[in-house]
Amino acid sequence: MTKEPAADRAVPNSLFERLRTESRLLAQRGTAQRFARGKLLIAEGDTRDVTQRALYVLLDGSAKVFSMDARGREITYGTIAAGDYFGEMSFDGGPRSASVMALERCVCSVLTLDEVRAHLREHPDFAFSLMVQVIRRARAATETARRMALFDVPGRVAMLLESMRGADAGRVVLQPITHQDIANRVGARREMVSRLLKELEKGGYLELGVKRITLLKALPLRERSLPLHERLS
Repeated sequence: MTKEPAADRAVPNSLFERLRTESRLLAQRGTAQRFARGKLLIAEGDTRDVTQRALYVLLDGSAKVFSMDARGREITYGTIAAGDYFGEMSFDGGPRSASVMALERCVCSVLTLDEVRAHLREHPDFAFSLMVQVIRRARAATETARRMALFDVPGRVAMLLESMRGADAGRVVLQPITHQDIANRVGARREMVSRLLKELEKGGYLELGVKRITLLKALPLRERSLPLHERLS
């Protein structure tokens, strides 16, 4: 990992130019850090230097937000794209609430708590944007907890896939994703997810490809998830 001023020439101007104005002004205050694929940007439970690494703005690359238990089981909360900022949950001085890992080579601008405060003084409207960000992430966490509590694995898989729809030549295609990625997102074993997807393919709901899933019709949710689960168990 290397560090340098975020506005240094070593960081291409194009990385800043493509950001929204709000994110660009914020990022220009920080220090650029580069992370290789698979490296942790933030470690869950960490309390070290939270005031010196208070907020991250992702300039390039992508990362995932996740938690892992003592047995190595992972639950993925979501992904972070270039232009997003994260780390604000440490503003209260508490431990990091989740881990963040680079999915590819990443460049971030990292701000100290003092730099964030200075930005808020000069751009008070950012306080509202920050509040909205926290609310959205709290709502997403609540939705994840709701799905885990109220839906079985087939129902959670169906809800996840439906939430990732994207149009492509009149068909509905999902972004590149592996069976393990899906398992991590729904809190299940990869083997169970693979069996479930095969069952859905046989039922004509989707087509499976290499890191690609094409949705052909609406997936079964609550009313069909239990029978489907029983067939797989």
